Order: sequence, then C-alpha cells, then structure tokens
Amino acid sequence: MNNRYSDIRSSVRSLCTGFSSEYWQELDEKAAYPKEFVSAMTKSGFLGALIPEEYGGSGLGIAAASAILEEIHLSGGNAAACHAQMYIMGTLLRHGSLTQKDKYLPKIATGEIRLQAFGVTEPSSGTDTASLSTTAKKNGNEYIVNGQKVWTSRAEHSDLMLLLARTTPIDQVERRHQGLSVFLVDMKSSMNAGLTIKPIKTMINHATTEVFFDDLVIPVENLIGVEGEGFKYILDGMNAERILISAECVGDARWFIEKATNYANERNVFNRPIGQNQGIQFPIARSYAQTEAASLMSTRAANLFDLGEPCGAEANIAKLLASEASWDAANMCIQTFGGYGFAKEYDVERKFRETRLYQIAPISTNLILSYIAEHVLGLPRSF
Repeated sequence: MNNRYSDIRSSVRSLCTGFSSEYWQELDEKAAYPKEFVSAMTKSGFLGALIPEEYGGSGLGIAAASAILEEIHLSGGNAAACHAQMYIMGTLLRHGSLTQKDKYLPKIATGEIRLQAFGVTEPSSGTDTASLSTTAKKNGNEYIVNGQKVWTSRAEHSDLMLLLARTTPIDQVERRHQGLSVFLVDMKSSMNAGLTIKPIKTMINHATTEVFFDDLVIPVENLIGVEGEGFKYILDGMNAERILISAECVGDARWFIEKATNYANERNVFNRPIGQNQGIQFPIARSYAQTEAASLMSTRAANLFDLGEPCGAEANIAKLLASEASWDAANMCIQTFGGYGFAKEYDVERKFRETRLYQIAPISTNLILSYIAEHVLGLPRSF
C-alpha cells in the first residue's frame, strides 16, 4: 500500500464514508450525477488541489492528486464525475493568459464554476485527433464553430468546456497536428445559441454525451494560447490524464482485492473457508502483485511529471499496467464471489462495469502498445 500523502488519503477516506455503496448504486440505477459528492469534494478543497495557491487552490502536484483519486476508488466510489477538472485545468493554467487565469481559476477552485467537459473526440476521427473536422473560423473578434464531438462526458454538468477545433484547414498545414486551437466554451450561454447536447446511454453511469455545434459564436478572448498550437497544449494534459486514471485503476484494483479477500475468508463451503483453496488464493495473490507493480509505475510517472521531466512513456505504461491490473482484479473478484458477484447488493458488478472502461478510455490499450513500440523501442510506425 502506498502511504505517501497519508494525511490527504485519510481525509479523503473520511469524506467518502459519507457516500456509501448504496449511494453509488442508486445513482447508477438512475444514471444520475453525484452532485452531492462533487460538492463535498469541492468544499473540502480536493478538486482545487492542482490550482496554485494564488488562485485559491492548494498548489499540489499530480502525485498528490493521484492519491486523492486512488482513495475515492479504493473507498468504492467513482471519481469520473470530477477527475477531468484536474487535468483539463492544467491546459488553462499552463497556456492561458493572465486575464483568463484571473477570471476562471479562483471560481474553479471554489466550485462557483465547473470545468469538467473536454471536447476532443469526434465520431469519424476517434483517437486520430489530428483528423478532427470541427472547425472554428475567425470572423473579426469572434470564432464561428461548426461540428460535432462525441464521448464528451459531464457536458450537462459543466459550466465550461475545453474545446479543440481546427482553425486552419488540414490541406494548408505542413503537419497534420498543426492548425488546431483550444477554446474555452461558456456552456450556459451557448445552450440554444448554437450548442446542443445529447446524452448517450451506456453500460455505466458516466454522464457522457454527444455535442453539436451549429454556428456557435466564441469570442476571440476565449482562445487559449496561440492559434494553431492547440494540439501541443492538449498533449500536455494527456500525460496528466493517464497518470490520474492509472491512480483510479489502482484504487479499483485494491477495492476488488480487499473485497475478494474478505469474502474468501468469510464464505464457507464444504466446512471450510473458500480462501483455503489455492484456486481462490492464487488469483487474489496474483492480482495483489500486479496492482503493486502498477502502483510503482504510477508513482514514478507522477513524480517525473511533478519534476517537469519527460514522462510520456511512464504515463502511458502506468495507465496500461494499472488498467490491466484493475480489470484482472475485477474478473478475479467476481469469480471469487461466484453467483453473488452478479447481485447488485454486493456492488461488485457495478465496479466491474466501471473499471472495464479503462481498457478503452481515455486511450485504448492497443494505442499505448503502439506508442511504446514506436516511441520507446524505435520500431516502425504501424499506422
């Protein structure tokens, strides 16, 4: 178990005791947003962990933020409702103007406004981000946006969206990733003024949506950084995203291991605990070993990020190992519980569904393997 930031971990665990498995199960059944949980996290200052103190935040690093998210998942909760605010905010912090930071960061820190929506993925381009087709055409002091995003989670519950759109046609740039720009979209004022949100029903309660832009007007002052440099800005946040997701997966895996271990000790069949059988013991032990290894890589990636060192390989490997550890632990846990693993009251099936997502999002396992092959091992690009 990682004991770094023990005070923060203890505080998060204490907060999470107010949100029982029944709370999360009810939200899951209703596909409802955990507004009470998000409010409590905000009031406690945890969602402002990465915001500098001069803007009202805690000024902590990714390693501390990882501890927060891991503990939420270890406690049986789901940080998906609020984790994006941590890594999206980094783009504004690192590349936004002083005026933008002064205007938004203090309000994000207090929870007065939420920055939780990230508009990048599109139906036709998927993870081929450079091929996105949403456009933002400059017209005087405004940009006119047209296009569509998909899998934009929390759009209905966010005051601001970080949007990536093409400002220079792809046939007019030397490299495909050039000509993309990042904008802040005021969600409230944009509704029914060129912005339409359509919820997507999924196997988990993730509040994800499709977002449509029809001549949406964005003021030029909402452009973050330099026009055409948006892809580079987004990449900065992707390493943070992978590290934070890896921490959530480690938390999930530890929840499954604890759940399975307790059940294996308590459940008696043939006049002895099922945990006495190696067929039950070994999968739990293997999951424990996998999880501890994933945690070490997640910690290494977070430390490098906080030092300002290159960490692309470590961030991707951490996400790969942690997502596989959590999914293997989920399978192990449901197998340990047998039929009861499918019963909602034990909560295993909910967490089982939730942790499956991270084999695909925010980047698929295969794309991480492609990244390692090309950028770490020097093998030819496969696509």
